[in-house]
Amino acid sequence: MAELEKDDIILKNKIADRIQSLRIKTGLTQSEFAQKHDIDRQIINRWESNNKRGVTIYTINKFCNMLGITLKDFFDF
Repeated sequence: MAELEKDDIILKNKIADRIQSLRIKTGLTQSEFAQKHDIDRQIINRWESNNKRGVTIYTINKFCNMLGITLKDFFDF
């Protein structure tokens, strides 16, 4: 896998931070959020971590659907 450019890393980290921030606004822990939406807690942890992989737009859309927000709402940060 090719190394990410500095700007790509910054965007990837902002997205992970946004996912975490929105999840925290629900008042749920990672475990509680995962249980409520019938997904593995490790998936939430992966979405929120600043690891090399990042998340796809499809994952972001899935997360938005769980919260009942639009992609536009997600990216208004």
